[in-house]
Amino acid sequence: MAETPSGDAPRFSPVIALLAVSASWEAQLAAELRTLGISTRKFALLGHIGAEPGISFSELARRSHITVQSAHAAVHALVDDGLVADATAQAGAASDLSVTPKGDQVLRDAQDRLAQLDASLVRALPRVADSLGGIRAGVVE
Repeated sequence: MAETPSGDAPRFSPVIALLAVSASWEAQLAAELRTLGISTRKFALLGHIGAEPGISFSELARRSHITVQSAHAAVHALVDDGLVADATAQAGAASDLSVTPKGDQVLRDAQDRLAQLDASLVRALPRVADSLGGIRAGVVE
């Protein structure tokens, strides 16, 4: 390991540790979702639409930390895949997004896979899981 600019031994970085752990688990989730034909972004968007039918593209974008244009493109792909319906889909009109029965099944299957990964993380890294619960409690109201 390289020394720090002050010449001291490198210190532990919680940010780097969290990034390393999250990358590993994100890759596992992405692999599981890929078998269902969706990405992590599509899973998140499908979840938002399922939880709040009729949600606007602006709100989807805000919740997903993406641009409205990206939200439109991703939702268009979900519509093409038969996972989401847009009842109004006309220029200038507010969209009326909802999850289709096929999308509902994919969402349930994805949530089941996520629950299995959550259980694996708790078994493999119980202290990390507890810490993440504490972080969530401190960040999310």
